[in-house]
This record gives sequence, structure tokens and C-alpha cells, in this order.
Amino acid sequence: MTTTQDRALTLKALHEAPEILRVVNVWDAISAKVVSDLPGTKALATAGHAIAASHGFADGEIPLDRMIAAVAEIVAATDLPVSADLDNGYGDPAETVRHAIGVGVVGANVEDRLVPLSEAVSRVEAIVKAAEAEGVAFQLNARTDAFVRGTGPVEERLQDAIARGRAFLEAGASLVFVPTPLDRDLTQALVEGIGERKVSVIGLPGALTAAEYEALGIARISYGPLPQRVALRALRDLATDLYADGVIPTDTPALN
Repeated sequence: MTTTQDRALTLKALHEAPEILRVVNVWDAISAKVVSDLPGTKALATAGHAIAASHGFADGEIPLDRMIAAVAEIVAATDLPVSADLDNGYGDPAETVRHAIGVGVVGANVEDRLVPLSEAVSRVEAIVKAAEAEGVAFQLNARTDAFVRGTGPVEERLQDAIARGRAFLEAGASLVFVPTPLDRDLTQALVEGIGERKVSVIGLPGALTAAEYEALGIARISYGPLPQRVALRALRDLATDLYADGVIPTDTPALN
């Protein structure tokens, strides 16, 4: 049985390795078990949007206690490191991270939601300080919403993302998460501006492949709510087929 610190150090090593870390986002205990049982899985990441949806909430509206309870069930379902999506920190990012560490989480995405840079940096510093007090090498994947919430020209949002990313790393974050459809040129600019092996991306439809991002110096790729959407499409398609007098496929694996 590994300790929380052991898993944190494992996740840190995965972030710093030359190979890109691929994390398929999960939302409950059984999705965590199915993914963690795959030979290629080295760590898990939760998807806040997917957890919220599975509990009947819109993205960002699930209460903290429900989110922590859901994440705790995911941690209990695997021996691998788990990084959690903690939205914007629920008003008190340091305390939220303490709760997450308490259930075995060893990393997190926390959004800046484009609050003033000084405030965003203070939030990162508070998270880092809280994790240090818990004795855990917590891997903060500090998210900047410069692209998804910014309204200026692309070049302006790019420079904002770079400025915020650098400031977050200086404040102690492990990585900078920049969620947006990133082509090759934007990816290269982010890596040049923030640092090689310091940028985390999301694999949206039409994005580059993980191998292409790795060649450009990206540290980590995750997939947000997309894995749940693919699973729900499979459920919807099966139900549609069953209503049309179909049957359960004979090759259905007993994954649950």
C-alpha cells in the first residue's frame, strides 16, 4: 500500500518525464477501475464536469462536499495517483486542497477564471503552502482561462496565458493548464513562452495527437468530459437499438 506522498512523487516524476503523460478522465469508482486496469494507465484525472453531470449538477455547480466524496470513491478504487478537477477552488482553494489531500488526492486543476493576476497568484501560493503543510508534493496543474474566457484577439490571449503561466510556475505550480483547441503554432508559442514540459493541454475533437503534442514539448494531456460523453453515446445507442428489438451484444465484457 503506497502513501499519499508516494503517489504524489510518482505523479511528479510522470509530469517531469520526457514522455507526455496521458490521463483519461474518470468520474466515478467503476470508470476509475476500468481505466486504471489498462496496461497503459499511469495516473488518473477526474473530470469535474463529468462528476457534476453524474450527480445531476451543471458544470461548476456541484457542492464541495459532494465533489470531495465522489473523488474519494475514485481514489479508493485505484492504487494509481489521482489528480482532481477542483473547479476554481470553491472560494477557498487552500482549504479545498487540504480536503482533497485528506482523501488521497495528489494533484489538482484549479481555474483562475481570469481574476486579476495578483489574486490568481495569491491563490496558487496558498494552495502550494497548504500542500507543503500537509507534507505532500502536491502537483498543482494551475489552469488559466485566458483563451476560454478571454475576449481579445488570439495574440492578446496568448500573451495573457504566457504571463499568467509564468507567474503560476514562479508561485510554485507544477504545470500550467491551458484548455483550448491548440494547433501546432499556438502550442509552440505556449511552450516557448511558459517552458518545455510545463504546459498541460486538453485533447478536444480535432486537436493534435498526444504524440504530436509530446514532440512539441507538452507535459500532459487530459480529455475533460469527453470520455464520459463517448460512454453516454454508447449507452444511448445501445438503448436505441434495444428499443428497436435489438439484443445485448454477445461480446459484451463484464467490466462491472
